[in-house]
Amino acid sequence: MRAVVFAYHDVGVRCLQVLLARGVEVALVVTHEDNPAETIWFGSVAALCAERGIACIMPADPAAPEVFARVQAARPDMIFSFYYRHMLPLALLQLAPRGAFNMHGSLLPKYRGRVPINWAVLYGETETGATLHEMVAKPDAGAIVAQTAVPILPDDTASEVFSKVVVAAEQTLWRVLPGMIAGQMPRLPNELSQGSYFGGRKPDDGRIDWSQPAQAVYNLVRAVAPPYPGAWTMIGAHRVVIAKARLLAAAGGVPALPAVPASPIPGEQSNRAHGLAVVDNRVLGICGDGRAILVHDLRLEGEPVSPEVLQALLEQARTAA
Repeated sequence: MRAVVFAYHDVGVRCLQVLLARGVEVALVVTHEDNPAETIWFGSVAALCAERGIACIMPADPAAPEVFARVQAARPDMIFSFYYRHMLPLALLQLAPRGAFNMHGSLLPKYRGRVPINWAVLYGETETGATLHEMVAKPDAGAIVAQTAVPILPDDTASEVFSKVVVAAEQTLWRVLPGMIAGQMPRLPNELSQGSYFGGRKPDDGRIDWSQPAQAVYNLVRAVAPPYPGAWTMIGAHRVVIAKARLLAAAGGVPALPAVPASPIPGEQSNRAHGLAVVDNRVLGICGDGRAILVHDLRLEGEPVSPEVLQALLEQARTAA
């Protein structure tokens, strides 16, 4: 079987390796150029292609006529997309007589669309996974070929869950690929009415609303923790990022707090009873339901912020008010 593969990121690397291990002839790989403004913490599809001698192109637009021509010339039986960041045009998909398939990082039909793992953590899900499905004109809407579930533990960050989903994607493709090659492929319904579609996220979406319950704030911290941009809040003119935290127990989790100042700290989103505080030489984030998160790693311009430095920033902001 010949395949053209659109791939990027760790899922792209591992699933491409599965195709090769199963004896698929990969005639062409289409990937992305790394963005210099982005933190590159994942594997390189382009590097794997260079190592294996696989033809690889990196167009800015997969809908460009020259991409269509390259894929057509490769004569693929199947087309695969593994964490490629662009939608593929229907005319391109139709070049593969045995179908075009995408690996998506959720248990479809849940969390169709962009960054599904981050959204699943943000909404407090206890399970997600990887789904191989047919590609159609509508995103993540084609019939399901196979899927594998993984747990989301209460303290898992999105990057930790992503590592599990990479393995789930590899297992899913490894398990179903022999049948696909033999022409025996399950097509399970993808009931879109049972799920939702989510868009991409921007760094500014990581701003903490301290009036929210502690569980919701903690979910945001986990969902965008490094290597993602991180959950953040303002102390005066300073943006500080919570890189690592834990949710304190509901009972007795918040010790007695110091007296609340007469005016809120400039730049804080919520009222003066919420937000960051230093208590017993620990950094706490006080949330809208009276519970707190214990902040283990607070950063200002990438540098760690100690409880002493945070206290000075808080006092400076209050004085300026």
